[in-house]
Amino acid sequence: MEYGAIDLHLRSSVIRIVGEEGSVKLDRRIMTTREGLQRVFADRPAMRVLLETGTESEWVAQTVESYGHEVIVADPNYTLMYGHRQRRVKTDRRDVAALAEACRLGIYRRAHRASATQRQVRRQLRVREQLVRIRTQTINLMRAQLRQEGYRLPAGTAETAGQRLGRLALPPPLQAALAPLGAVLETVTPAIRAAERDASAQAHADPVVSLLMTAPGIGPVTALAYRATLDDVRRFRDAGAATAFLGLVPSEDSSAERRQKGRITKAGPRALRALLVQAAWVVWRQRAKNGELQLWAHRLAARRGRRIAVVALARRLARILFAMWRDQRTYCPTVTSSAA
Repeated sequence: MEYGAIDLHLRSSVIRIVGEEGSVKLDRRIMTTREGLQRVFADRPAMRVLLETGTESEWVAQTVESYGHEVIVADPNYTLMYGHRQRRVKTDRRDVAALAEACRLGIYRRAHRASATQRQVRRQLRVREQLVRIRTQTINLMRAQLRQEGYRLPAGTAETAGQRLGRLALPPPLQAALAPLGAVLETVTPAIRAAERDASAQAHADPVVSLLMTAPGIGPVTALAYRATLDDVRRFRDAGAATAFLGLVPSEDSSAERRQKGRITKAGPRALRALLVQAAWVVWRQRAKNGELQLWAHRLAARRGRRIAVVALARRLARILFAMWRDQRTYCPTVTSSAA
């Protein structure tokens, strides 16, 4: 059996194929295209191919798999995979040689490959996030330009910012300067509405997402993002591991008797972490509706401050969502909190 490795890059990649005893059968640089991969892998016997996870790794893995090969997408943080490689002497040839040897010996740690369905959901959520960011930046610029000339944009929601701008009696030069911003809002706002309608429809059609939305503060977008980011709840040993993956656990610098914890690590997916913090603020403000979690957060805030309490509440929500998904159980304040 042969073993392959791909040192993957945006424009060109290095491929190395070795035999059972480690002899080099092929060592070649190709263009990172489907055609380039086809020329190498289409006519070779079935082999195991190793590559690191990255932006291009999934489509490359699927392309190589289509030719009958087993593809391992590996975690690049698993240092044993690189053998005796020294970072001071780093080249693509050295990297692919280390990967090929790791593939032959089985020294790697698989990275999780999200399902096609959840990859599509992630893609749609990223597009929506970018549209919201564009709208926010546009409104902020609009407000700043108005303030420089002594005007204020009337209060209201982001969806009505363009309409509120149109009702202002502005000098013609200022009106002309801000017209492109109004045009951007006229285009972006309907696109955001459509994205949110699609998200709501997807959320209610997915049993797991519908279950997650029974938790306080969790709407369709946050529930979809949680589902799409974790993809498979069984790949985490417990709620703590999932929360660490989301970057919501405190950093720590401890040794012997000294124990020191700091801010959250902020590792992992930033977008979902931000959504969970937003959900925590919703719970914080809706006191009557979410009494138990709100009271817990307020007791913590009395000791540690509001911001720390809200982040801790986001971490608690992440753990509760994990327990709900794992146990296939809707939100119940006492049962779910203890299960997390």
